[in-house]
Amino acid sequence: MTMWTKPVGIIGTGSFLPDNVVTNHDLEKMVDTSDQWIRERTGIEERRVAPEGMNASDMATEAAKKALEAAGLTAEDIDCIIVATLTGDMAIPSTACIVQANLGATKAAAFDLGAACSGFVYGLITAGSYVNMNMFKNVLVIGVEVLSRVLNWKDRGTCILFGDGAGAAVVSTVEEGYGMRGMDMGADGAGGMSLSIPSSGTAMVPNDQRIEEGLTYIHMNGSEVYKFAVKTMGRTVLNALERANMELEELDCFIPHQANLRIIDSAAHRLKLSEDKVFVNLPKYGNTSAASVGIALDEAVRSGFVKKGDNVAFAGFGAGLTWAGLVMKWC
Repeated sequence: MTMWTKPVGIIGTGSFLPDNVVTNHDLEKMVDTSDQWIRERTGIEERRVAPEGMNASDMATEAAKKALEAAGLTAEDIDCIIVATLTGDMAIPSTACIVQANLGATKAAAFDLGAACSGFVYGLITAGSYVNMNMFKNVLVIGVEVLSRVLNWKDRGTCILFGDGAGAAVVSTVEEGYGMRGMDMGADGAGGMSLSIPSSGTAMVPNDQRIEEGLTYIHMNGSEVYKFAVKTMGRTVLNALERANMELEELDCFIPHQANLRIIDSAAHRLKLSEDKVFVNLPKYGNTSAASVGIALDEAVRSGFVKKGDNVAFAGFGAGLTWAGLVMKWC
């Protein structure tokens, strides 16, 4: 039995990646690391980096245009825009409002959502709830990051992990029998400082000294985040399945947050999924945080990995600390 009173799902997807590729071999020239070390510990081979002048709103707009085209809609058909990001153009106006103006989506409400790497799945669940309660008809969900701008490129523990990009989806009503079935969202704020940008808001306003000290860049306790991720990624899908009254055996494919290949493998093992049911594009793009699941979904759909009638599970985890899981029957 679905948690929704009417069928709500995704009717179009899109993504955008900058052209500039930074390989592990490029990073060998910048920090004390190696291609083999990065591959063995993360599974990442390369990542994309946005050029100067390309901002989160630019990438989000391009991904949104592709999602609208795939959905057969125009910007005027969108009632709400949710942009999940931790690297928006600025604090105000929201990146979602900039995207609204870029698209000409004049009828749409617009806001940013801050759940870091869980953001896209948080956004899908939020959008689905709006459509389910007849508040909006079509909601555009975008995950976008320009993480290259908040990385300390001298810190080999973080600069090897992240990349830039955007993924988008249009959430609307779908055919009876399809769409969102079960979801799970949560947070562990007590562990939040294990992944943070200390000087990025009003608690510690950025200044020259804090920039010099590296406090405006991502700081991560890798072992703590890894333990949290391994514990959370599979569990959030199991919770979503339980709420959908579905069994593990009913899952056809899994689209996880692309952070670390060992974490993905651990979640797949817990969900008893074979390798051919798990979508992975981590080697090409690294961790794109809120954009990760959206980019993976778009590539999975366009490549035929996800097909009509498939039961698809999504999972995200990230700074906050946050997690989210969603199960849906693809239409």
